[in-house]
Amino acid sequence: MDRTVLITGGSGAVGSALVRRFAADGWKTAFTYRSNIASAEKLEKETLASGFKAELCDQIQVQAAVAAILEKFGRIDVLINNAGRTQVMPFALIEEDDWDEVIAANLKSMFLMTREVVREMIRRKAGVIINIGSLAGHRLLEVPVHYATAKAGVSGFTLSLAKELSRYGIRVNEVVPGLLSEGVGRLVPEKEMTEYVQYCTAGRPGTPQEVAEVVSFLASDKAGYINAQSVFVDGGI
Repeated sequence: MDRTVLITGGSGAVGSALVRRFAADGWKTAFTYRSNIASAEKLEKETLASGFKAELCDQIQVQAAVAAILEKFGRIDVLINNAGRTQVMPFALIEEDDWDEVIAANLKSMFLMTREVVREMIRRKAGVIINIGSLAGHRLLEVPVHYATAKAGVSGFTLSLAKELSRYGIRVNEVVPGLLSEGVGRLVPEKEMTEYVQYCTAGRPGTPQEVAEVVSFLASDKAGYINAQSVFVDGGI
């Protein structure tokens, strides 16, 4: 397959599942990571994907990473905005710096990376962008307020961008995972985990691999008529 995918936050639980899925499908696979060098190197060896270290809230580092990827692969057919992070903190204790950090990690990083990649897609009048949101941005859940706010912003970003880029033949969708057994899901208290499973029609948390399967489909030509959507992978809540 002569197509290239760029996955941000590739060394985390969902990110590594995405890298493995696309690499297994024969895509030329690039991913970014911030600090988890050991996991990134392990992933590179196991999948033959290419990792690029970058702080995605830094415009200069984003530009350098995208330039390096384009130099190596020639183009980026699919961008998956997966990078993000959270803090488990009650609202009354959130400081201004905490708010800024979480909003930037989840939204500013997405803006900077997408803006840099989309210019090349616009020139070719082709491309797919998939943003990884969260059920925290769509449902009444007991989650950190700044994280829920940031993830709600992913939906607005997706809708507006899909409309603007439609004239260039670029599709933009959001994938909304529910509670997963790995990654951020490990920070969820037992009480909340039990409550989620109780109301989830699947009766269990999901896995990063299940999210990766849906993203893989949305990135393919088989999903050519799916645009500006939030696709839930939450087991039925």
